[in-house]
Amino acid sequence: MSSSSQSSQPQTPFQILGEDGIRALTGAFYDIMDEIPEAAGIRAMHAEDLSPTKEKLAEYLIGWMGGPPLYAEKHGTVCMTEPHEPYHIGPEERDQWLLCMDRALERIEASDELKDMLKVPLFRIADAVRNKEGPSAAKTDPNIIAAG
Repeated sequence: MSSSSQSSQPQTPFQILGEDGIRALTGAFYDIMDEIPEAAGIRAMHAEDLSPTKEKLAEYLIGWMGGPPLYAEKHGTVCMTEPHEPYHIGPEERDQWLLCMDRALERIEASDELKDMLKVPLFRIADAVRNKEGPSAAKTDPNIIAAG
């Protein structure tokens, strides 16, 4: 098959990036979360050591992008809402996550085609994990001691 006919075939993000590319994307995502002040809110939700979280997100994205279901094989489910329930995730946190992912896609030099392919599905994932409508009570009430 010639390369021109191969390029006309629809490809999954996994076929485009491969496992190594998705792991690079995940690494870039968490590096950016560490680096940019705009992501301080979601960075604070994570442990100091991001290694286990990087691995979990990589395993999830590999399966979600069309590769082997590594996350499901290890954890038995691909439900993303339950692990995030303890955290306040509103529109602001969703948008911080998406900003990190957009910048990670840029950092790994993802093609415009791949960015376009992922834009809506990534928004849907980030929005599905959202469990609050607005900012946390800690941000809106200076007298609050703890917010859930």
